[in-house]
Amino acid sequence: MKLKDKVTVVTGGNSGIGFGIAEALKNEGAVGVITGRNRETLDQSVKHLGNSFIGLQGDVTKLDDLERIFKTTFDHFGKIEVLVVNAGGVADGAKMGAITEVEEKDYDHYMDLNLKSLYFTVQRALPFMKDGASIVLIGSSAAHRAAPGMAIYSAAKAAVISLAKGISLDLIARKIRVNVLSPGTIDTPVFSKLVSQEEVDHVKRLWVNLIPAGRIGQPSDIGKAAVFLASDDSSFILGSEILADGGMTNISLMK
Repeated sequence: MKLKDKVTVVTGGNSGIGFGIAEALKNEGAVGVITGRNRETLDQSVKHLGNSFIGLQGDVTKLDDLERIFKTTFDHFGKIEVLVVNAGGVADGAKMGAITEVEEKDYDHYMDLNLKSLYFTVQRALPFMKDGASIVLIGSSAAHRAAPGMAIYSAAKAAVISLAKGISLDLIARKIRVNVLSPGTIDTPVFSKLVSQEEVDHVKRLWVNLIPAGRIGQPSDIGKAAVFLASDDSSFILGSEILADGGMTNISLMK
């Protein structure tokens, strides 16, 4: 119970990686809040997590929603000790493609969701956070390698890694640690957003062939790493990144 009674907020905790993180934190004794835009999936996730967590609906790209989420959390629990800034990823309705294809509105949508919202999530949480707290920013292995049509997303996630260093320095007097957890390919519903349902299994098999660990990651893999960064086990780690990608970034399978 490394996080017994630690009050935690996980943005985007209603599905995929975010839910895997919330579940792992709960299993180590944490309590708190998960957020999400979809009320139905939020309620389902809270039901699965039990009495440990409550669900607050909101959009992390809207500052008013962020302020309401953190004030409500503080009013309910009296403090915030762990913040996992997970919300992000594929921007609904925005084109992901080459520089010749992406328009300004697509660029703005991706940056708003994957960089700007992260910055202001941390900013708006700080007045309610306890000194000595841990902040975990969810990055991506995409920050380290180029992939077709991923330039904007990759750039946003690379900026997240830089932000963790700068924000850690800003918060050094409060002993609030900021680190990045960067997943690789994880088995979540995002596959269905990128390819047709008929192609999902084929695409997953292609990824397995590229991952040295020999499998696609699970949300629970990211959850366990998040527990480490949230807990005192990582008290000497700040402004750093953990790559949880099955070795894909740092190990080549080319012969």
